[in-house]
Order: sequence, then C-alpha cells, then structure tokens
Amino acid sequence: MKKALSVIFVFLVLLVGCMGPPVRDPVKLDLSAPVGKIEDNQFIGIRYPFKVSAPPNWKVTMKYPDFMEALGYYKEGLEESQAFVFNPVTQSNLQIELTPAGKFATFDQKKIEEMVSGISGEFTSDVGKDYGTGTVLSPTVPISLKGVQYAAQKYGTFTVRGVKREQGWIYAFTEPYQIFILYIIQEKEGTSNNDREDLKKILDSFEVFSKK
Repeated sequence: MKKALSVIFVFLVLLVGCMGPPVRDPVKLDLSAPVGKIEDNQFIGIRYPFKVSAPPNWKVTMKYPDFMEALGYYKEGLEESQAFVFNPVTQSNLQIELTPAGKFATFDQKKIEEMVSGISGEFTSDVGKDYGTGTVLSPTVPISLKGVQYAAQKYGTFTVRGVKREQGWIYAFTEPYQIFILYIIQEKEGTSNNDREDLKKILDSFEVFSKK
C-alpha cells in the first residue's frame, strides 16, 4: 500500500495538467515565509492560506509523526504536506497539502469526483498485495469544506492485524489551489473509538481563507 498512498498526489496533479489556453497566472509563493504557525491546537497557514483545528485529545504539527511511515506513507510524500493532525493513542491521522494549480488546469465538481474515483483500483490492489485482505470501498461523494469551490471524498475499509482501518482521500480545488487530504482512522481495542466523529470535527474546522 505504500505505493498507493504515495502516488495519490502525483496521480491527481498529472491528470489535471492537460494543455489548453492558460486559465490563471502562476501563483507567486514567498518561499522565505514560514509554512505556518500553531496556536491553541490550530494550524494557521502563512505560506498557504488555510487553517485547521484539532480536538483536545489530538495533536497538530507541521512535522509528520514517525509512526506514519509504518502505516504505509513514504517519507518524501509526507514532507510535501504542510499540516498533520493525529491522535497519539490510536495513531489515527490526517495530512493536508495545498499546492498551486497549473496555469492550464480546469476544474469542476464532476472532474474532481472522477479523479477521486480513479484512484480506487490501485488503492484496492495495493491493500491486497501488502496485507492480503480485501477492501470495501465507499461511494465517491461531494464534501463541503469552508472556502472551497469543489471537493470529493472516498475511502476504503479493511482490517490489518485485527485492527479495523478506514483509509480515505479527499481532493479539492479552490482558485488557485489544489487541496489534498489523506486520512487513516483506526479502531483499536481499549480506546474510546471516537476518531471518526473527531475526523468530522477536524474537517469541519478546515478553511481556506483569503489573504487579502
């Protein structure tokens, strides 16, 4: 599954990078500016205009937790994300990356949902190869995120060493940024198992704001 988790971002970027008349000017980023800051368990972006908050029992960080590599993520892919939110007890986690859209890329809700659905086959195949188990896929559904024009979500559920895992991906666009959110929800015995409800709270807190 390491491959599926790592190629989601690249796969989607390539899909929307088709040629045609330019639709936007290149985004000018101040790479000397810090990525963001964390206040009261909330990430506030400086280089990219978004923010996200976490419940009290979760943590927000700009550096990925070490355990995420063991869950199947490549270090190189993790380093591209700007914010991470995780439950240190269950290791449920969410990572967020904003990246400028190419000057030729066009978006609508249908295209976003098609891209999200397009990952399903590779995801299911890699889960089978790495864990020897089947995956139950959710439908691809639109999702509402504050300050975002188009967004869609999909996830797969499967069991790894007796632990039920929901692994999902959200792809979104709001001018001029593509938004990538990957998450894992784990149901570990002996924990409160409120992570799915907490994930909803985290996504409800996510917002792309105007720099003006």
